[in-house]
Amino acid sequence: MSFAPTIPSTGLTGWAFLQSTYDRQFEHFNKDPILERDNEYFMENIKKVKTAEDLVSDYRLLEVALNAFGLASEINSKAMIQKVLEDGSEADDALANKLGDDRWIDFTNAFKFGPGLAPVTGLTYKMQEVADKNVVQSFEDAVGQQDVSMQIALYAERELVDLVTFDDEGEELSITGQWLNIIGQPQLQTMMQTALGLPSDLALLDIDQQVGIMQDAAKKRFGSDDLTMFSDPEQLEKLVNTYLARTELNAYSGAASSGALALSLLQA
Repeated sequence: MSFAPTIPSTGLTGWAFLQSTYDRQFEHFNKDPILERDNEYFMENIKKVKTAEDLVSDYRLLEVALNAFGLASEINSKAMIQKVLEDGSEADDALANKLGDDRWIDFTNAFKFGPGLAPVTGLTYKMQEVADKNVVQSFEDAVGQQDVSMQIALYAERELVDLVTFDDEGEELSITGQWLNIIGQPQLQTMMQTALGLPSDLALLDIDQQVGIMQDAAKKRFGSDDLTMFSDPEQLEKLVNTYLARTELNAYSGAASSGALALSLLQA
């Protein structure tokens, strides 16, 4: 991409600048000629795709499709991708439901190649949604090349509220279901663990244990374990700011510890 987002500093100061200039920076990014060509190719050719194999066989189409869901790094796993698309997500044993990352579920649901489903690749408005997601995800990826924590914060602002409010059938999620959705999204899991002051190796525990620990920590930190509280913009802002502040603090503490160790070795 020819346009790189401007982020003058890390932490809350850099985040405040990114927030205040987001619309202008995103507008410039959206005009990137490479991005425009990729999306134009996608919209012109996706309607010709009738099967999962058709999509996987066209590298340029697949690249846009995967990137729209933050899965671009998996582009060489073509056999797995085709299996995810062909299985869909309705069956419990579908591959997308086994991968532990809900982005695969969103990915397969966007095209509907699963058993008994009618592919939606011929519906322009549906495929435009994918192309639009590609632009947003590409911008967030560009931000992440400079500061991963800000990329995660942008993703949380975009996705968190929807993920903790309704399930795929439009039914309200239980509190346990809310937390399971967070754990199913690697970026949001990282954000929540950091904001709650929990160690990264929490993910090694049984899922039920993870949920219980995170719920208890949320009650102490935010006064509730009901994640729909973040539908309040002030509460969401508090969560994001807490995450960014803790990330910066952790980085500073790590650097200080490394510096102290180096000093002790030199003195020895």
